[in-house]
Amino acid sequence: MSAENQNQPQEDLQQEQGAEEQQPQAAAEGEQQLEANLEALLAELEKARADVLYVRAEAENIRRRAAEDNEKTRKFAIERFARELLAVKDSLEMALLDQSGNVENLKLGVDLTQKQLIAAFEKFDLAEINPVGEKLDPNKHQAISVVPSEQDANTVVQVMQKGYELSGRVIRPAMVVVAAPK
Repeated sequence: MSAENQNQPQEDLQQEQGAEEQQPQAAAEGEQQLEANLEALLAELEKARADVLYVRAEAENIRRRAAEDNEKTRKFAIERFARELLAVKDSLEMALLDQSGNVENLKLGVDLTQKQLIAAFEKFDLAEINPVGEKLDPNKHQAISVVPSEQDANTVVQVMQKGYELSGRVIRPAMVVVAAPK
């Protein structure tokens, strides 16, 4: 064997020993890397948890504010209508305070007050249902009586109490008398 061949096993042995020494060092570095990755992942997880809690809190605040706004809207929705009716009330009170005994002035005052009320109704899309001569519509009319008449059957002959619609929605049906079938 040559000297080179004899040195070869010795070099191989040294390389193996060096590799064995590097393995614990590499393992330690790998563990440190894993721990660093784990810490980074845990930090991201905590941040995600905090973000979820923040989003939940924001959603709850938005829901609560919307509920409060809805309550305020519902509570004060008729405020403008109420202000319009105050003028009508004032006119009625003034009429009641009149001690002059002049029936014509009282009638004129009541007439003007009614016009104020009608104007307030129109302003807020509150319309009368006065169906004399129309066919009975069970969505808008409530028949309380049937009478013999020359008109077609189920035609409104008389209105006992006017009905009202608010923006096209019936809030009180008209109470009517209808023609009986012939």
